[in-house]
Amino acid sequence: MKNKKSIEILVRGVCVHNGKLLVCQSKDATNTYLPGGHVEWREKAMEGLRREIAEELGVRAVVREFLGAVENTFIQKGKHHCEINLMFRMEIPALSSERKPEACESWISFKWIPLSALGRNHLEPRPLWKLVPEWVKNRSKILRWGSTMGQGRDTEIL
Repeated sequence: MKNKKSIEILVRGVCVHNGKLLVCQSKDATNTYLPGGHVEWREKAMEGLRREIAEELGVRAVVREFLGAVENTFIQKGKHHCEINLMFRMEIPALSSERKPEACESWISFKWIPLSALGRNHLEPRPLWKLVPEWVKNRSKILRWGSTMGQGRDTEIL
């Protein structure tokens, strides 16, 4: 019997305060990622993001407009993963970039990183290095799609 293959659907929030981006990090990893998580069965994406922030940070998130999506493939602990990340602009009134946020879950931590340091902080998926600054600038021709599904580690930005 073949292994069952699936694509994970995740929802992520872009929360910027004073030029810094809120990111999450697994305690045993070097990479960072945007706060959020899996969308549950029959759950609206925006509701899933609000739920994930409440679970992970214990605070209320205000979820704004859809920014774009990033498809991503990676290997973690020897297992191949594929995911689609739906990105939304998000505000968290209870948080400030002046203080490190406290995580409600023991296996993760949160921190604020400068928008100019996304690569140095190993933000994943990699297309976000270009997409997040574009989304923050809110240009009229906004980029909405990113992918790591190309050959090698190439990324595609549309």
